[in-house]
Amino acid sequence: MKHFNPKKHTTKRGFTMLELVIVIVVLGILAAMAIPRMDRDMKQEAADHILSQIRYTQHLALNDYKHEFDNHLWQRRLWRIVFSSCANSTGKFYMIGSDDDRTGSTNGFFAESEAAIDPVTGKPIFWRNADPCQGGGNGTVSEDIFLTHRFGITSVANSCDNDANDDAAHIGFDHLGRPFHGSAFTNANAVDYAGYAPNRCTFTFTLSDGNTFQIHVEPETGHAYIEGQESS
Repeated sequence: MKHFNPKKHTTKRGFTMLELVIVIVVLGILAAMAIPRMDRDMKQEAADHILSQIRYTQHLALNDYKHEFDNHLWQRRLWRIVFSSCANSTGKFYMIGSDDDRTGSTNGFFAESEAAIDPVTGKPIFWRNADPCQGGGNGTVSEDIFLTHRFGITSVANSCDNDANDDAAHIGFDHLGRPFHGSAFTNANAVDYAGYAPNRCTFTFTLSDGNTFQIHVEPETGHAYIEGQESS
């Protein structure tokens, strides 16, 4: 006959000091591995988002015939994405639109009524001078356009115009999806293809931590992809 021994069943064994030290070391290693992973994810998220917006611009161009070959300003009507700096701020933003009436404006060379609409929120992909750039806007435009606020992007450089700065860096597309660079939208003054980009256009984005990533847009096809991720 077995007898119940209360001492045997109530005795609890705690962690030894060695076990606690091992657990702390393991947690520290996991944390050290997770922090750079979070940084890479933010960088990747930014690259994926911008790439999708460039492709959205091309999609709009493919579905909206903008050519007017009898007008020397016809290239201004092409759908384009423009990266620029907020007024009196280091914040960066982008807009997508088409100067459909070819009149231009002082804000990205197209008016708010000519801006593309964010398919998710239904708000214009457009920045107004009065909008708080660092704060992510005032809720009336797409919040995704504020690159510094959302991703910590501090600068944008492009190779299309051989321009090291990032103010009014444009790339657009015609009805065949072919890329056109900035001069097509700012200096077009003849019925020609002066704005056509015959070479690869590269946009370089710098984050606040110094990390960078590049997005390439190939000539003729307009294929856009992230550097090192050709299948992206």
